[in-house]
Amino acid sequence: MSQLKYYIHHWGPCVVKTEIDQQMIDLFLREGEESKESANDTLAGILDKQIHLKDKSKFNTFFAGMFNLYNHAMNQWKKGKPKDKPPVYYLERLWINYQGPHEFNPPHSHGGTLSFVIFLDVPMKLRIENQNYEGKSAGPGGLTFLYGDNDNHCISHHSIFPTTGDMFIFPAWLKHWVYPFKSDITRISVSGNVIDRVKLNKLKNKYNGKEGEKYAKN
Repeated sequence: MSQLKYYIHHWGPCVVKTEIDQQMIDLFLREGEESKESANDTLAGILDKQIHLKDKSKFNTFFAGMFNLYNHAMNQWKKGKPKDKPPVYYLERLWINYQGPHEFNPPHSHGGTLSFVIFLDVPMKLRIENQNYEGKSAGPGGLTFLYGDNDNHCISHHSIFPTTGDMFIFPAWLKHWVYPFKSDITRISVSGNVIDRVKLNKLKNKYNGKEGEKYAKN
């Protein structure tokens, strides 16, 4: 059997992991401290504190680089077979999550084209709690992505325990969730929705009035 040749087909969603530097972490944290508008009524998370970051312009250069990185990764994911033109992305929404003990994000997906999560502060106490966990899930504070059916012929779950500075970019439709933890700490992350130009133009044409103005500003 070992002499037989075989090939594994390369497919599924493209999830890109990168890391951000301390300067960007500090900028996000400062913006979170200065922002006051709650995002709780618009998000799936079972968290006491989720805050809109309204001034997205401060992060334009940073996210432009991240979107270019994702396009480059997609070309490699598709084995050098990119589209004629890479998508042009726009940051639609941006918010910061303060996750405390026993809080969690249930299984959910996002609007738009892409989404992302950046982990700004993952305290050591949470890392130790996760390392001591003996269950089969991602464990306390873990992040899990779900794609496909859960049977013997498919690896449907991909679980991660993130560290400070980790950033994950993924298709907005990809279902994911975050597990609760018991440690008396606050884990801070920032997330957002990203829309491509084609979808944005369709929305502009579809909506009028205030809704159209909303998308035209992004």
